[in-house]
Amino acid sequence: MINVGVLGATGAVGQRFVELLVDHPWFNLSTLAASERSAGKPYGNVVNWRLETPFPEKIAKTKVTSISPKAMKDVDLVFSALPAEIAFDVETEFADAGIAVCSNASSHRMEPDIPLVVPEVNPEHLGLIDVQRDSGRDGFIVTNPNCSTIMLVTALAPLKKFSWTDIRVATMQAISGAGFAGVAAMSIYDNVIPYIGKEEEKMETETRKIMGTLKGKKIVNAPFAVSASCHRVPVIDGHTMAVWVDIKEPVDEVKKAFLTYKPPIKNLPTQPPESVHLFADDDRPQPRLDRMRGKGMTVSVGRVREGLRFIAMGHNTIRGAAGASVLNAELITKKKYL
Repeated sequence: MINVGVLGATGAVGQRFVELLVDHPWFNLSTLAASERSAGKPYGNVVNWRLETPFPEKIAKTKVTSISPKAMKDVDLVFSALPAEIAFDVETEFADAGIAVCSNASSHRMEPDIPLVVPEVNPEHLGLIDVQRDSGRDGFIVTNPNCSTIMLVTALAPLKKFSWTDIRVATMQAISGAGFAGVAAMSIYDNVIPYIGKEEEKMETETRKIMGTLKGKKIVNAPFAVSASCHRVPVIDGHTMAVWVDIKEPVDEVKKAFLTYKPPIKNLPTQPPESVHLFADDDRPQPRLDRMRGKGMTVSVGRVREGLRFIAMGHNTIRGAAGASVLNAELITKKKYL
């Protein structure tokens, strides 16, 4: 078993990490770290558990530690659910101390030597770990993308055999993507908010890096354009998006690509039976009905039609956040980078 810890264990994504790791077959969740006001106290006393699943009592008495490599010296890997404004320095400190970091934060995603990975799409980008080590770093950092970017690129993965030059996407994003206190109730009830800060820029830049090519010691971005419009809607969990791609092949060929898709990875504990599920019904996918497909790790696709247009949807705090980092860590383990 590999000893792991969670940075920011009391927040929305931190709790998802705990949920996914508490009974993990490969990882021993040995350390929970949070702010100084929680440090030294039992996790069960400081966390306000907000998930649908029961609170995992086996970690209730685990004392929360401070967020520092010295306090977490017995772990081999940490999962970062830290806010972006503090994640850059903290994650760098852990990596320099010889600890592997799987980060959900945005701070390092576009750094040239940091892999931005969705295992079903670009597992070969983990080769940037060697670039980090060649520079003298004892540990390393691997990031997963923004939650909406993950849904988009996972849905595009079965279509990589086709060619395109332009992607356009309009998202309808759940309120949980903004964290527990992210959207005031009176702002989102009976409403749609047509702007999410920095979300569009993330989708437009991250998608091209993820779907780019590792050449030597750097990623060459994919040569297509991405245009995004992002919106917050009154859904608790599950990001839905309408996607337009200038693929010229017939719709039946595109549907066949979705149906026959086999991801380039297999046999990872958090990997769902289907990374992408295609619905035949015109009224699917829907967040309330489909977000927990594959234990929240499957991206669902539907309404594939001329244009080329389709709908994609996935669970934003599982597939789009904590689950993505855990899947990255499993791939890192399988590739023997630890």
